[in-house]
Amino acid sequence: MLREIAEKKIRGAMEEGKFDNLALKGKPIPLEDYSRVPEDLRIGFKILKDAGVLPPEMELRKEIVTLQDLINGCVEDYERKTLRERLERKLAHYNILMERQKGRG
Repeated sequence: MLREIAEKKIRGAMEEGKFDNLALKGKPIPLEDYSRVPEDLRIGFKILKDAGVLPPEMELRKEIVTLQDLINGCVEDYERKTLRERLERKLAHYNILMERQKGRG
């Protein structure tokens, strides 16, 4: 019964054009990679991210991606070496945090 009510409301909203101006209309919804986050923590991470608050693990992941992009665009050997060292430290820290999370589960 609830399903029928929900479907009726959705159909009515569609007919009224309430879904016509959605930001991703006609486009795939971008999926975020939470594959290394323990399953029981994923929804919490998603809620925090949507609120503009990232847990340390996700903040590190963001920094790691940024460092990888910088390394890929780097032309100076010295700078590339420095960035790789920073990346290695961030990856080690990230892996430690993720292992701790797995241990809690």
